[in-house]
Amino acid sequence: MILPGSIVRVINGDDTYYKFEGIVQRIGDGKAGVLFEGGNWDKIVTFNLSELEEVNPKGKK
Repeated sequence: MILPGSIVRVINGDDTYYKFEGIVQRIGDGKAGVLFEGGNWDKIVTFNLSELEEVNPKGKK
């Protein structure tokens, strides 16, 4: 289940952000605002929930 604060990956192969990972900031009307951070830029992009998959963070053993 994708909730605000979840880490997600873009799975739509036709999208510019394909395979990018970001943090969900808000959800509404079947869409999610995802925050991407990279070096000297931050950007929030809106996606349909069907274009995202939740990523399980890798923990230390």
